[in-house]
Amino acid sequence: MFSEGRFPLDFAGLYMRPEESRRIFAEKGWSTVAALQLRNPMHRSHEYLAKIAIEVTDGVFIHQLVGKLKPGDIPADVRVRAINILTEKYFVKNTYLMGGYPLDMRYAGPREALLHALFRQNFGCSHLIVGRDHAGVGEYYGPFDAQKIFDEIPKNAMEIRPLKIDWTFFCKKCDSMASQRTCPHEKEDRILLSGTKLRKMLSDNEAVPPEFSRPEVLEVLRGYYAGMENKVEVKLHRYSEGESQK
Repeated sequence: MFSEGRFPLDFAGLYMRPEESRRIFAEKGWSTVAALQLRNPMHRSHEYLAKIAIEVTDGVFIHQLVGKLKPGDIPADVRVRAINILTEKYFVKNTYLMGGYPLDMRYAGPREALLHALFRQNFGCSHLIVGRDHAGVGEYYGPFDAQKIFDEIPKNAMEIRPLKIDWTFFCKKCDSMASQRTCPHEKEDRILLSGTKLRKMLSDNEAVPPEFSRPEVLEVLRGYYAGMENKVEVKLHRYSEGESQK
């Protein structure tokens, strides 16, 4: 038997095995379930993707990666708190299930999207939400390469199907979340959302537009970044004290 490591204890109540998620889906009567792969706290675009999935399937499985991330990504415990408060306040109960799984991010773009799909198939999901730049890093992959790869593998190679969703953003003229398929307005009217941009605004202590993230989520994240700043200040203080004593 493979060791599950620290995950069942560190993420008790969130960590879930495939037999557990399949049992819960059956108890809820869900025959179609869309998985939302997450390595970032949910900003408004993630929320929008999840709610599109809820409209067209029986429920959404918000499946958070709790393994290793690249430097600068927000730690899993902070992300879990942020997502918990978002779903509690802005989602209808019994339309979603939260889960965590012990995979490290590879940032392998399209091929990692297939890996994520295979894992979610094992967990009992019928669909995987695949949006812009799934599992990407920087601009290394094309924004929709992870969607295209599902058309390149042999037909019926997987039971699970991609739920392909176009580039999403907040449109100031529509006054709502939208996508390139639903919004007729110009680029300057759109607020493009990404985890990378959100992390940069928070680390630089910039104002985050309300269209970008829910205030309750920002409160959790600002608390995390404030703690990071305090740690840096303490280290610098100790370093300067050490230098002065030499």
